[in-house]
Amino acid sequence: MAKKKVVKSSRSRGWRSASTSDRYELYELAVQGTEADCIFIDRVFRQRRNRSPHSLREDFCGTGLLAREWVTRRDSNTAVGVDLDQAVLRRGRERIATLPAAARSRIELKKGDVNEIRTAPADVLVALNFSYFIFRTRAQLLEFFINARMGVAAGGMIVIDAYGGSGSWATGEEERSLDGFTYVWHQARVSPITHDVTNHIHFRFPDGSEMRRAFTYVWRLWTLPEIKELLVEAGFRSPAVYWEGTERKSGEGNGVFKPSRLGEACEGWIVYIVAEN
Repeated sequence: MAKKKVVKSSRSRGWRSASTSDRYELYELAVQGTEADCIFIDRVFRQRRNRSPHSLREDFCGTGLLAREWVTRRDSNTAVGVDLDQAVLRRGRERIATLPAAARSRIELKKGDVNEIRTAPADVLVALNFSYFIFRTRAQLLEFFINARMGVAAGGMIVIDAYGGSGSWATGEEERSLDGFTYVWHQARVSPITHDVTNHIHFRFPDGSEMRRAFTYVWRLWTLPEIKELLVEAGFRSPAVYWEGTERKSGEGNGVFKPSRLGEACEGWIVYIVAEN
């Protein structure tokens, strides 16, 4: 099954239960790896553009965790997050309020449709955690990439991710134990004809309680050639897939993503895709 990026909490949260837990916090802990994302963005941008990026736009930003991480990395960094969900944006703004004043002044979360909202062009536009898979036709995804390109400065980049592998076509659940809870990735429906998939995230707790369908995603499982071709059609240049290396002893991913033309026919993979404006 496709594996999600996982970050374990650095501090103990104690006993958890479904009734006392915040699903957005659990999502941040279980799914998002924003420190690794920012390191990757910095490294690849410097390699491809020979300078450091400073402005970032995060589409489908949720609580804006990546944007928050970005502004704390350098005093010159700025970030804009865009999302349609007012509730999740409210939670994100509450988290932003805890940042130092200097960092707070360099981040903004905006409510709006990513295809309609206009922001100052950024060095990097990101759409991670497969969020753009919500666009389920070729025309819809092309429209998103065309609009995304308008949000990228000349000489800037778009950074997205994708998942796949033989396990991505199987229904079932994958569990991972984290800090005081279990994260469950549930592939509930997969259509090999349309590539439509329905995935859920559940959270289970030591007291036996469960937060079922904390998040549900009805997506199209896009293939890498399709994504690269649509990026080019939208006007982006030099799209490249960055594949994760493997630890020799464990056989697990080593967290280092490098450009690859072939990849590996494995059960589950996550890649970054980068293209230039």
